[in-house]
Amino acid sequence: MKCGHVNCNGHGVGGFNCIEMVPIFSSLNGEEMLEVASITTSKTFDKGSMIYREGDKGGKLYILHAGRVKISRVSANGKEQVIRVIGPGEFMGELALFSSLPMKDNAEALEPCTMCVMDGVKLKELMKKYPSIAFKIMDELSRRLEKAENLIESISLNTVEQRLARALLDISSGKEEVVLSMTKGDFASQLGMSQETLSRKLSAFQEQGIIRLKGNRKIIILDRKRLVDIRDSLS
Repeated sequence: MKCGHVNCNGHGVGGFNCIEMVPIFSSLNGEEMLEVASITTSKTFDKGSMIYREGDKGGKLYILHAGRVKISRVSANGKEQVIRVIGPGEFMGELALFSSLPMKDNAEALEPCTMCVMDGVKLKELMKKYPSIAFKIMDELSRRLEKAENLIESISLNTVEQRLARALLDISSGKEEVVLSMTKGDFASQLGMSQETLSRKLSAFQEQGIIRLKGNRKIIILDRKRLVDIRDSLS
């Protein structure tokens, strides 16, 4: 793992530029952002490096400045469940920030990453001083909880075809071409199915003229209405 420090005194790719792009700090003025930057350090990670693992000591907030990070959990039998993939401007490690419990998940760099790391104790002091930070963190946590509940409901109540159709519609955002932000194995894990099942269902959708597979991660949507019908069909 490559892990080096980058200037975080408000210059370059350090604290100020990092926090400036994060919604939870958007209500702060320049002077207040510099105050947040003063408790921030920056680290870089190579592709495949573990930023933290389950069981590691918490107490820090990690803000992604550049790159992509996979957040996942591993069951007792070694099966991985991908929770989400985060991009620049998003944060992680927030659950351990508010408790004394160790980290509950794993964070892996999917590509070279620059991460701004904030000291939890000092951040909580600033949250008392600037309540807007706390409210925005709570808002983001509420959104993540809603997504988690929707995923649990989808896995429990929907067929694999419905889950796949819903996911393709969601990530396409109305566009014809879908580019997966993760490997097909991680995408399958996030949908609660095996990679083999995902491959079979994608091939079936292609044979039915609903999509066209293009390379490893590109999917062209040919019949959006069919995807909507599958998503909304009764199980």
